Amino acid sequence: MAKFTKDDIKRMASEENVKFIRLQFTDILGTIKNVEIPISQLEKALDNKMMFDGSSIEGFVRIEESDMYLYPDLDTWVIFPWTAEKGKVARLICDIYNPDGTPFLGDPRNNLRRILKEMEELGFTDFNLGPEPEFFLFKLDEKGDPTLELNDAGGYFDLAPTDLGENCRRDIVLELEEMGFEIEASHHEVAPGQHEIDFKYADAITACDQIQTFKLVVKTIARKHGLHATFMPKPLFGVNGSGMHCNVSLFTNGKNAFFDTTGNLELSDTARQFIAGIIKHAPAFTAVTNPTINSYKRLVPGYEAPCYVAWSARNRSPLIRIPASRGLSTRVEVRSVDPSANPYLAMAVLLSAGLDGIKNNLTPPAPVDRNIYVMSREERIEEGIVDLPATLAQALDQLRADEVMTAALGEHILEHFLEAKEIEWDMFRTQVHPWEREQYMQMY
Repeated sequence: MAKFTKDDIKRMASEENVKFIRLQFTDILGTIKNVEIPISQLEKALDNKMMFDGSSIEGFVRIEESDMYLYPDLDTWVIFPWTAEKGKVARLICDIYNPDGTPFLGDPRNNLRRILKEMEELGFTDFNLGPEPEFFLFKLDEKGDPTLELNDAGGYFDLAPTDLGENCRRDIVLELEEMGFEIEASHHEVAPGQHEIDFKYADAITACDQIQTFKLVVKTIARKHGLHATFMPKPLFGVNGSGMHCNVSLFTNGKNAFFDTTGNLELSDTARQFIAGIIKHAPAFTAVTNPTINSYKRLVPGYEAPCYVAWSARNRSPLIRIPASRGLSTRVEVRSVDPSANPYLAMAVLLSAGLDGIKNNLTPPAPVDRNIYVMSREERIEEGIVDLPATLAQALDQLRADEVMTAALGEHILEHFLEAKEIEWDMFRTQVHPWEREQYMQMY
């Protein structure tokens, strides 16, 4: 990521005819929020003097303590390429601060910084993330609302004419590259209408910023093509859902802490301890990495999404896979995460889980190289393989019971996250769904 000073930003804003700046942040549920200011207020924003009402943001503060300050991260400055017609719009991602100048504990970005400091105290300098977000493209109706009609019948790695989303996907890639993304791959995914664009790994904060920016760009460019892009994990029954596999690694001063030429599979003891921590805490962190009712429609057998807690260097059915690359590219791929997750919270719990494994010198179980989907329940029990939670309610119970994962969120975020998700579950639980009427109206 480029390094910018205040003077750099003011100069670029003037040279590029920037008229508005979006001061962007993320709420507890992962929704992107922004305060848009005219260019005349840029100096004030750069001096950390922009205030907003935190009581209006999900999970932030009560009305009697509503004043919050936006501290822009200067290195996140970017000009949106598609806004050139009447003066350009730029973006700065912000951290949230209290009026007394202390970091706000309910800010997911600040919370991830807190966990990264714990990592540094253990001697590691970087936690890198390479995300693989997937999404669906649906056609819009005459009112501009999304339909359930897909715009292609393509499959994995298909080309036009079956992949009719190719032009849209290509335009997304071009916009992202103009904004500084290094795109590594772009392709049609397994399900009709499903797509994936992979970008180069970065440090955790930068990668999470990129995920949020990526979602915004994908939705914006899709709309220009008359399409609706959704990161909903399972929008259609009977096809693969959308995941966001997270390739993570720990580094110390440029050296990959997961790589050891003398270790089995060339994995270091640190890597194995990290894997053990992920396995130990997986049932609890699932509420954060898969935070919606719909997330659990994806985590079922038969659609390439993991629903069992295990690891393997070859097998794609467990929760954790170790990709073949070694050296600086040695990494742990956590396959359960989906794109509805708040990336800052997801990285906080994944990193905390792995660090717990390292702190306590945990040993992972033996890798499982069989297809877990075809194993019986008895065989899974014999192998020590446990299931991921089957519903959001089960996942929330697991989260509450895990002290390491609750600590990873902090008291403020945990309280508001649980409250919001309990309301979501109760609304779903008490709703009468079309499936129930189809099954029971005539039968009873």
